[in-house]
Amino acid sequence: MTKKLVSAVALALAAAMALTACTSASSAPSPAQQLTIGASLEPPTLDPTGSDAASIPQVLLYNVYETLIKIDNAGKFQPLLAQKWQTSPDRTGYTFTLANATFASGRPVTSKDVAWSLDRVRAGNNVAAASQLSVIKSVSTPNPTTVVVRLTKPSSSWLFAMASTAGIIFDSASTSDFATVPAGSGPYRLARWTKGSDLALDRNNAYWQRKAAFDTVTFRYFTDPNAMNSALLSGGLDVISNLQVPQTLPQFADTSRYRVIEGTTNGEVVMSLNNSAKALSDKRVRQAINYAVDRQALVDTVWAGKGTLIGSMVPPTDPWYTDLSQTYPYDPAKARQLLAQAGYSHGLRLRMRLPVVPYATASGQFVASQLADVGIQVTTEELEFPRWLDQVFTKADYDISIVAHVEARDMVRFADPKYYFRYDNPTVTRLVAEADAGSEAQQIAKMKQVAAILANDAAADWLFLLPNLVVTTADVTGVPQNATTLSFDLSSIAKAA
Repeated sequence: MTKKLVSAVALALAAAMALTACTSASSAPSPAQQLTIGASLEPPTLDPTGSDAASIPQVLLYNVYETLIKIDNAGKFQPLLAQKWQTSPDRTGYTFTLANATFASGRPVTSKDVAWSLDRVRAGNNVAAASQLSVIKSVSTPNPTTVVVRLTKPSSSWLFAMASTAGIIFDSASTSDFATVPAGSGPYRLARWTKGSDLALDRNNAYWQRKAAFDTVTFRYFTDPNAMNSALLSGGLDVISNLQVPQTLPQFADTSRYRVIEGTTNGEVVMSLNNSAKALSDKRVRQAINYAVDRQALVDTVWAGKGTLIGSMVPPTDPWYTDLSQTYPYDPAKARQLLAQAGYSHGLRLRMRLPVVPYATASGQFVASQLADVGIQVTTEELEFPRWLDQVFTKADYDISIVAHVEARDMVRFADPKYYFRYDNPTVTRLVAEADAGSEAQQIAKMKQVAAILANDAAADWLFLLPNLVVTTADVTGVPQNATTLSFDLSSIAKAA
């Protein structure tokens, strides 16, 4: 399972890059032209092909880099770099007609840039994005404004992927190192990146559509969520992109000063189980773990009741969602019985390795206590994200872990036996493939089957779905209620003068 990464904090990258000249005091933007956003996960690189980290598209997708099509806040496709597209009757051919767009460098976005970008993603280290494009058979460029993509088979998920990280279009003529200097066509461009501190975007004044609302947008990174809250309370932030301590919401109750936006995300907080570990390869042990955890009590305790119980790897916004949250109701007696049947009546020891993020560490403490009540002794180790990515996500050196999987429609990860879940079920693999190749109705039906199999098989323990909790100052408007993509999309956000 080499090269796979998910949401990550920074890996070692050096100092700030500046793409625009400093302004004089007389030309400095007014406060209304600046926006400062608090975030918890810093990108490990600025190259979307270099890592699966969700913190990269959070900043860059739709803001610095654009895609042929875009997913709007209702989860619908909208034109972006492609003004229109057509699908062949057999669903294996897509013809995109490009808009009159330009990169930040001033170059026009051409079909050759699109073909070059798709090749780059397929060859990159972002394994999830590369996998999403693996169905491509050929890309042809009959003229500068037309791209024809042929697929090896019909794929219901391919077009969806093209609206996210896998579909990012790079300036193929750029000679910059994309790891530190992005080259896109979006309304913003990189101003600086100070590792461990902040990342600033400046308005792309040559943007081909409506100009951005802000001269400068700065993402400030906080490892301490309480420090992020304090920064908003003291005027150092305009936005908390996702509140990491829901218990502190009463601090922002003054509606004359703050707005609280509450919606949904795609972020399933998964208690991952290493299905290849000796004890966890036994379904009865996995079932016992699911019975042992009171998920509603966990949400109430560690996330102030803000979160949705789901029961499988499907948020309610997916078309194949079914409420499976009661597949394993809290039943410690049943958990002990199953452990005894599996040969662990005298106890079981497991290693829990957690990334150092608030929801994971708080949930880990709760889970360890409840597992101890049924005879499972858990040794807990907290790892900084780069080490967690190497040890747990890449090498699967763990028994139990907890992390939020925020990529949209990511249930398909359970169809890959090499993924860090190490879940190997040929039926699931077959159904996922059939769903992707089928009609919309067939996809929905088969993915519902997959969700039910995963729930019944206790392939993991889905603790809860992260809510979208955004807090802003009262003068900020236009923040979407739901997080339907990985992007913190700035296009609709404004600030009163």
